[in-house]
Amino acid sequence: MTEMIFAFRRRSFPNPGPASTSLRRWASLAHLALAVGFGGAASAETDARYAHEQSRDNAPALAATADDRWADHLLADLARIDASGKARIGVYVRDLDTGRAISYKADQRWYLASMVKVPVAMAVLRGIERGDYTLDTEVTLRASDYVDGAGSTNRQPVGQPIAIRVLLEQMIIYSDNTASDMLIDLVGIAEVNALVASLVPEGFRRITSLGAIRRTLYGSIAPGAEQLAGQDLLLLHRERSDAARLKLLSRMVDVPASRFRLPSLDAAYNAYYATGLNSGRLDAYGELMSLLVGGKALSPLSTSYLLKLMERVATGTNRIKAGLPTGVRFAHKTGTQRRRTCDAGLVRTNEANGQRRVLVVACTRDEPSLERSEFALMQVGAAICRSGLLTQGMPDETLCHAAPALRIDRQPVSPRR
Repeated sequence: MTEMIFAFRRRSFPNPGPASTSLRRWASLAHLALAVGFGGAASAETDARYAHEQSRDNAPALAATADDRWADHLLADLARIDASGKARIGVYVRDLDTGRAISYKADQRWYLASMVKVPVAMAVLRGIERGDYTLDTEVTLRASDYVDGAGSTNRQPVGQPIAIRVLLEQMIIYSDNTASDMLIDLVGIAEVNALVASLVPEGFRRITSLGAIRRTLYGSIAPGAEQLAGQDLLLLHRERSDAARLKLLSRMVDVPASRFRLPSLDAAYNAYYATGLNSGRLDAYGELMSLLVGGKALSPLSTSYLLKLMERVATGTNRIKAGLPTGVRFAHKTGTQRRRTCDAGLVRTNEANGQRRVLVVACTRDEPSLERSEFALMQVGAAICRSGLLTQGMPDETLCHAAPALRIDRQPVSPRR
């Protein structure tokens, strides 16, 4: 068993010697505890806080103490947002303290984009809990790992060793696709899908690597594009227009445009979305997040670590977060692809009579403008506040941003990034 655990070709482990599996697991959890910041009095305080939050999640749904009319207010507002422009929206919101939830088209299938990186992180952290590796374990970057997108990992040279903690930070905070695929290869994509299926048996379609998304996309256009190298994906992404990208693709696979299976990248994206890969119901994603927040998916240490990473997310600053009142904490993950944008996470307030915890999952589709799509998600955040859910049942409080409501039919002005 020991030989099997340490026989991964991607990882750089020190010599394990005669150490037992239990000792390796203890060392892995010790690394994680240090990363979260546990120790001494802080450990007891944090353990108590998470035990309290989990007990609230495990208890039966509480009777609503705030004005329960927030749900009707919010659904009406969401319908107005959905009708105001090209961006079609789907939204799922759950008050974790009462169990009350609303669904606006959340039972439909939506493309999740990089929100699938949360279950990838969960699968990695479960490996740490088992003692398979630690946050300091290094993974070697290979030429096949490169994927276009945000983050700095695809600027590192082939052969560069990168610690798992760095890859997790890059994947969650900056939505780094290359870091994501390195972690997916570490745990195996089958493990990621098995984790999701065990927690939420229905509502998710198959998750793939980020490189597989690109190769499937280009492969639907030109024969042979399924075999594109990682560096090829970077070069294609750097082209400034669809026409230039298709011209370069033609040269890369040595297939004239006249033999392309599909005439445009828009057609390729439509074909890809139709496959259902990396998609799911928003209420199912909300259930996954509920299990994570409630401590039913990971250990308290791992739960704390992941939520803290999600509070540091640097992407999507003009989405849901921009519509929320100042001072709330939002542990979330965004997702972006052509004509698809998403944002999902845990909103935590600091009310005098107790913290409110609200899950929100929202996606848009059909709108080609990223700016307008993000604007729709900003309005969702503002609508949640205006509903009274975050303000002790008082709708339309002054602390809720008024600008999104006033500009509902207009182009956003100087959006924050």
